[in-house]
Amino acid sequence: MNIEKEIDIILEDSKAQDIIKIPVSHKTSLCDYMYIASGTSSRHIKSIADNVIKRFKELGMQNVPTEGKGGSSWMVIDLGDAIIHIFQNEVREQYKLEEIWK
Repeated sequence: MNIEKEIDIILEDSKAQDIIKIPVSHKTSLCDYMYIASGTSSRHIKSIADNVIKRFKELGMQNVPTEGKGGSSWMVIDLGDAIIHIFQNEVREQYKLEEIWK
C-alpha cells in the first residue's frame, strides 16, 4: 500500500483545501510525512477525517488514533508513517505548522 497516494486521493476527494505534504523524516522519528490541509467548517473537518479513518480501516489498519473530534476546528490523524492535521483557516494561520516543519 502506498500510504501517501491513498492520503492524497482521500484529501482531494473530500474537498480538503490548501493541502501541503511535508517530508519530516530528517527532522523527527514521529513520522515520514506531515500533511496539513484546511476544511471550510468543523463539520467539513470531521467529514474529511471520517473519510481518512474509514479508508484506512478498510485497508486493514485496526486503530487510527485521532485528536480533536466533535465540532473541533482542528483534527489530527496519526497513520504511523504520516500525520494529518486538518484545520479551519483561522486556526491554521494561528499555529503556522508549515513554517515550523519546513
